[in-house]
Amino acid sequence: MDIDTEPIPRTPPRPRRIRTAAPLTAVLAAAALAAGPVAASAVPGDGRTGGGKPTVVLVHGAFADASGWDEVVRRLESEGYDVIAPANPLRGLTNDSTYIAGVLRSIKGPIVLAGHSYGGAVISEAAAGNPNVKALVFVSALVPDRGETLAALGAKFPAAQLSGVQRTVPYRDAAGSGVDIYIRDASFHSVFAADLPAAQARLMAAEQRPIAMTAFTERATGAAWRTVPSWALVATEDHAINPALERYEARRAGSHTVEVDSSHVAMISHPDAVTRLIREAAASTAAPAAATSGAPALADTGWRETVLTAIGGIAGAALIMGGVFLALARKSRG
Repeated sequence: MDIDTEPIPRTPPRPRRIRTAAPLTAVLAAAALAAGPVAASAVPGDGRTGGGKPTVVLVHGAFADASGWDEVVRRLESEGYDVIAPANPLRGLTNDSTYIAGVLRSIKGPIVLAGHSYGGAVISEAAAGNPNVKALVFVSALVPDRGETLAALGAKFPAAQLSGVQRTVPYRDAAGSGVDIYIRDASFHSVFAADLPAAQARLMAAEQRPIAMTAFTERATGAAWRTVPSWALVATEDHAINPALERYEARRAGSHTVEVDSSHVAMISHPDAVTRLIREAAASTAAPAAATSGAPALADTGWRETVLTAIGGIAGAALIMGGVFLALARKSRG
């Protein structure tokens, strides 16, 4: 920000002792106030309170848990982001989106919300009407519109291999009964995670979390992508969701789109690409603030920000001290 200052009038030097009306510590304190508080972003690791970084929320999909985001979480946290990867209940679109919406309401400040697979449908509904959600990221995801079921959305294109390798298991709980869907263990590697080692895929198959069949028959009641900017990753080797469907959803939502030669679990097999996409979405949340202030956006580089803050403090101190000495000199002459 440019500071307009009037030129200080020059007077002949006079051998006069000038007493300061306040100790130097007070002057420096005033200079610090003029320069503003030290930027909290100089201390990395707290995206909600420093550096203007949003909190990143990562929502997993069906047949999986939050550990699928492990490598993405590590990368984002190393860059100073706060990251939350809550458990998606997988009990139905209405239930799951209501739960995730509650998680979002507990977070202060801007949010970048990412969803994988069925998690895309959950975040689109959960974010509807929440002004803190500034960007959506869909990773090989299902992204329904309002009033649309996932079954109807999937029927727009030829079915992927997943549809032929599912097994159903009836269940009962305190809320009643229903049907859970699993992927058959023998097909899990080829359909869900073909670009991961076979041993890793076997472990994921054994630990898979089923999804209630109602998740595919309930109508979406919200579509946050209609009002919130979105980014999408299309996994071109996806055998769980047809890549053509992923491209269609991205075009419909007007998403910033990248394509990666990946299986369905791009966040595991290509964590750098997924992290990069989330980082792009996060960077977009800082752009309006930079434009409003009239100052260019600076990369969060730690040492550079500290140096700039120090320079601002020195400049502020010089202006204030100059003003103090001038006022005292005039008073002394009077």
